[in-house]
Amino acid sequence: MSQKKTLVVIGGGAAGFFCAINAARMHPHLQVILLEKSSKLLSKVKVSGGGRCNVTHACFSISDMIKKYPRGASFLKKAFHHFFTTDTIEWFEQRGVALKTEIDGRMFPLSNTSQTIIDCMLREADKYNVKIWMNAEVKEIQSIVNDFPNIFVGGQWSNNKSSKTDNPSFNLLMADKKELLADYLCIACGGYSKSSQYEWLTKTGHSFQRPVPSLFTLNIPRNPITILMGITAENASIKITGSKIQQSGPLLITHWGLSGPAALKLSAWAARELAQKNYQCIILINWLPQYNENSLTEKIRQVRFDIAAQKIVNKNPFGLPSRLWEYFLLQCGINAATRWADLPAKEQNKLIKILCAQELEINGKTTFKEEFVTAGGLTLNEIDANTMQSKLVPNLFFAGEIIDVDAVTGGFNFQNAWTTGWIAAKAIGQKLIVTD
Repeated sequence: MSQKKTLVVIGGGAAGFFCAINAARMHPHLQVILLEKSSKLLSKVKVSGGGRCNVTHACFSISDMIKKYPRGASFLKKAFHHFFTTDTIEWFEQRGVALKTEIDGRMFPLSNTSQTIIDCMLREADKYNVKIWMNAEVKEIQSIVNDFPNIFVGGQWSNNKSSKTDNPSFNLLMADKKELLADYLCIACGGYSKSSQYEWLTKTGHSFQRPVPSLFTLNIPRNPITILMGITAENASIKITGSKIQQSGPLLITHWGLSGPAALKLSAWAARELAQKNYQCIILINWLPQYNENSLTEKIRQVRFDIAAQKIVNKNPFGLPSRLWEYFLLQCGINAATRWADLPAKEQNKLIKILCAQELEINGKTTFKEEFVTAGGLTLNEIDANTMQSKLVPNLFFAGEIIDVDAVTGGFNFQNAWTTGWIAAKAIGQKLIVTD
């Protein structure tokens, strides 16, 4: 090449970094510049998983993996054929970062610290001469055709001196009034929480799905169950009444409501529905999802026969935390001295109802800050899943949460970042070969 081509990556998070370092590694004749508008790099990597970084999930079936994405599953089904969980594990291990799998499938660095992941990526950036610009915010993207800046008019790049070409370059207008030229551009700036924040991207002709919070905890203010804050039911099922949305898993009671995997998964799958309801709804909790009301009735009938003389409060046959069990008995008006043989039918029915279908009123949400994710982003049918290139603007690529893809907790959002960042890096190199 007579002159190096330039790739500018906007966003110093997981997807942006992965795109930048892989593009620089795979294509030595490419000058890569990474722009981060804040003073911190890889900030979500830093705090993820309680500071350990949940790199990915030990799921090795694409069809199973995409079930973890409330939005973007079909898009990722194509993308995962290019770079999947096994590729992520191999990529890090080749760079001296071994990953371990925990019992729930989450994968973390063996070191148990996110700094290991950050240091690895910084070493790659240094090794392949990626230029990193901090406090560098892009305010506007212009296309350059024959040395004249273009803006979008009627959905096409346009000016008075030239028509749109197949290979535009870009002029980036920065917040500090400086300008930066790029032959290729990858936008990986993370998800936005407000529609107004997409304005600089809609000027390129792209549309977006309205952002709403995902992965949040459920508030149940003034409900007596909150006195049990800190208690976790190892397996519970939550359903939003009047809908088919239901999730199960560990459920944590907090001083403001409900958290833990079951609540967070529900918030992800119901993100848009709950936003429409202004985070006010009724949920049903089955604290014993292996039972329904009929089968639990039979189970209790057997329990009353087997341990008739024992006090109910002392003998919890379902493995629930003792304080939670005592709370249920109190809510049903069951005296602590009552034996199983003496349990009245009315109180028994109340107990069965509260165990299998407890109604709780949700009123509000609380951000789960470590794993904060936004449902929404750039419209997927405007992006090629096999290259991450815009279908509207040649040489413009996207990666990570800026597109309308999001997942439940467990390393799935990071896998989206690694996959889309890697695909964009490879596709940019293929364009380099064609244009050289």
